[in-house]
Amino acid sequence: MEEELERAARALYALPFDGFIAARIAAAKDAAASNKPLAQAIRTLPKPSVAAWTVNMLAHHRPDSLQQLRTLGQTMQEAQASLDAAALRQLAKERRKLLGTAVGEARLAAEEQGRIVSGPVATEVEETLRAATADLAAAAAVESGLLLRGLSADGVDQVDISDAVAVPSALGKLPPPPRLPQRPREAPDSTGDAQRPAGGAPKGRRQEPSVPTPPEARRAPTQMRKAEARTDTGADAAEREKPRLQAVRAAPRPVTPSLLEKAQAALAEAEEAAAEAADESGRRDQARDEAAAAFIRLTAQVNEARQRLRSLELALDAARKERETAAAEAKQYARAAEKSGRSAVLAKERVLRLRNTPD
Repeated sequence: MEEELERAARALYALPFDGFIAARIAAAKDAAASNKPLAQAIRTLPKPSVAAWTVNMLAHHRPDSLQQLRTLGQTMQEAQASLDAAALRQLAKERRKLLGTAVGEARLAAEEQGRIVSGPVATEVEETLRAATADLAAAAAVESGLLLRGLSADGVDQVDISDAVAVPSALGKLPPPPRLPQRPREAPDSTGDAQRPAGGAPKGRRQEPSVPTPPEARRAPTQMRKAEARTDTGADAAEREKPRLQAVRAAPRPVTPSLLEKAQAALAEAEEAAAEAADESGRRDQARDEAAAAFIRLTAQVNEARQRLRSLELALDAARKERETAAAEAKQYARAAEKSGRSAVLAKERVLRLRNTPD
């Protein structure tokens, strides 16, 4: 049933956002005739968030961008495992370009399916795609096209993909993350204790990485052996031991590989964060400039509209006055016509009286 559910889910999560509920009901109804458990599983498939749906549109309709991000993410993880800070800086720049392209492709894919992606949703989409480059499981979740919510990566822990995929079995078995390289062991010091194993650490103790020994520390054992050849024990032996102890105490303490690795990884992350912050600042400055230009254009349009409105008001006032004048003239003409009519009636009556008068 898992395979059938996966096929049904892939078809549903490739549809336009507003049509998901109706399509899910129809798919569950079709499956109920032959497989009621499958129908129930389809009926419980969650509707994705807008950001997750946008990423799904990218996975279903424009998958090339995700494949490029996956390849880049694997390269970055390998560079981080090998502590290659220079490669990480270069790859971080490339990732910023690919993320910008992928977010643009996701916007286009969403618009083709009838939905405009807002700025906050685009930001969440970019964060999800960034997480896909930092973690293999996140990359598989994004490429599945079954994403339910956005993802985020902190650069330290693995990305949390619990409840992030509609059908978790669709991810399959994920490959293990790149392992840290094994550092070679140092050869034993010719002047050291012959009973120590390779690396210079005494038996039974944790081996520490070897570091260059200062000249004072190298000369101290030789001086001690020469002094001991002249014999004597007790207080003289204690006095002879002081230079060696002081040289050993003055020797620099070794830096453990784990601290070095963490420091280099933190440095690479900090440089990447600084570059991203600079890019974000540039984008904000550009957005501010565009907003200022748009405000100027809108202000000019408003002023122009006000001038047109004033002109129309003046024209309306003139038309109103002309109408009032025409109405007054019409009344005068009506009164004149009425007066003329009465005069005509009187004239007729006078003519009739004259005709009826005897000569």
